[in-house]
Amino acid sequence: MASTTAAAQTQPGGTPPAPAEYDEVLGRLSSLITQKVRAHSGNRGNQWDLMAHYVKILELEEPIARMKVIHVAGTKGKGSTCTFTESILRSCGFHTGLFTSPHLMDIRERFRLDGVNISEEKFLKYFWWCWNKLKEKTDDDIPMPAYFRFLALLAFKIFSAEQVDVAVLEVGLGGKFDATNVVKEPVVCGISSLGYDHMEILGNTLGEIAGEKAGIFKKGVPAYTAPQPEEAMTALKQRASELGISLQVADPLEPHHLKDQHLGLHGEHQYINAGLAVALASSWLEKQGHKDRIPLNRTDPLPDHFIRGLSSTSLQGRAQIVPDSQVNSEEKDKDCSLVFYLDGAHSPESMEICAKWFSHATKDDRRLTSSVEQSQTSRSQKILLFNCMSVRDPMRLLPHLLDASTQNGVHFDLALFAPNQSQYNKLGSNTSAPAEPEQIDLSWQLSLQTVWEKLLQEKGINTTKSSDTSQVFESLPLAIEWLRRHARENQSTSFQVLVTGSLHLIGDVLRIIKK
Repeated sequence: MASTTAAAQTQPGGTPPAPAEYDEVLGRLSSLITQKVRAHSGNRGNQWDLMAHYVKILELEEPIARMKVIHVAGTKGKGSTCTFTESILRSCGFHTGLFTSPHLMDIRERFRLDGVNISEEKFLKYFWWCWNKLKEKTDDDIPMPAYFRFLALLAFKIFSAEQVDVAVLEVGLGGKFDATNVVKEPVVCGISSLGYDHMEILGNTLGEIAGEKAGIFKKGVPAYTAPQPEEAMTALKQRASELGISLQVADPLEPHHLKDQHLGLHGEHQYINAGLAVALASSWLEKQGHKDRIPLNRTDPLPDHFIRGLSSTSLQGRAQIVPDSQVNSEEKDKDCSLVFYLDGAHSPESMEICAKWFSHATKDDRRLTSSVEQSQTSRSQKILLFNCMSVRDPMRLLPHLLDASTQNGVHFDLALFAPNQSQYNKLGSNTSAPAEPEQIDLSWQLSLQTVWEKLLQEKGINTTKSSDTSQVFESLPLAIEWLRRHARENQSTSFQVLVTGSLHLIGDVLRIIKK
């Protein structure tokens, strides 16, 4: 096994150089990705009944049974909830494992040990251990597990081998048939805010979706949920009742709980996720015999170790603000600025939350500049950079984004549409060169533009030709290049770019602007 050199370590603000072995591993993982819909009956390697076989092949039955797991499903905020929970327990002094998805820049982001991405050396070691064992024992009847299933199995191997005190697991999709649901006795389960997403797989009503998510509930295991719409709450309560367990609603945190500290993740909605995280961490501590460390009640400020964990939490791509260092460093003596506001919202409800956050964040930025500076800067320009996966309906996303933006005083001067740089089946840590123009299929981006322009016309926002209010680019690097050039040419304007619609898009933009 090749050991990791210093040069292969992640550099600040960038991605690790990909050595030959690491590239080979990414290639092996790519081979497990099926182009079929994840719940397609033809995905033999994705069938739920095979998970027991995989666990047995990897000799993980006992290690999983011993693991002290916190299991979290949901539509919105489950990644944030898991990250808050892990940070709280790490602040309490525990050795933590955190499994989340998707990754934005490097696949090792999915496996965190004590708050840090797993090292390349350990990742390679555990990958080959799992890969070789599975390759040896799988065949036509039991094929290699599909991509996410393999990653979940890898997480179980990593956390058991590293002997973590607590493993916080984010469900990938749904709940009942998710790869993480091989855990038979978690310590506590949580359901973050529910909404409409992956309806082609999970169902068309909130009740059906909630029923799938409640598939992680287990007999004898306490369950907590964030406040939910009535239809979703009814379905969750029904499942809890069938299992004879109590389902408790975790109240959102209030600022006074934090003694005037700020949450590490920005946006008002994070108080909901943080409230659920406090309930999950408290329940885990209590069940592990650490009652002295949990909050005394729901009204007083939280204990210091809870506040420390919540205020130091970090998660890329969720309400993240990144000034473009290239443009801003070039123009440091002038007022020109280009700032990216990144949020991986991809459901109708999260679009509204994203728009509200962008409005508040850009208002806060304006407050930071003095009246003298404001008089020197003629205006700010708000630009939307958008793409979403083709399985999602833009008519369920863009109207929510536009309406919520308008209600919060944000009017986009321009909308840009570009394909993701990385496709779902490419895992390389370096962005590939743009395809030749004749190879690029822009039909999806053009359809997104059409939806956007139609919305503007319906709302009486656009009375000019579409080229003035939206543009389609052949690649993401070309869109970023255009924004940088535009910012340099208009030095008295501040450019505030909201990037949203897909976590894959967020990851691709981060790779480009952090190079």
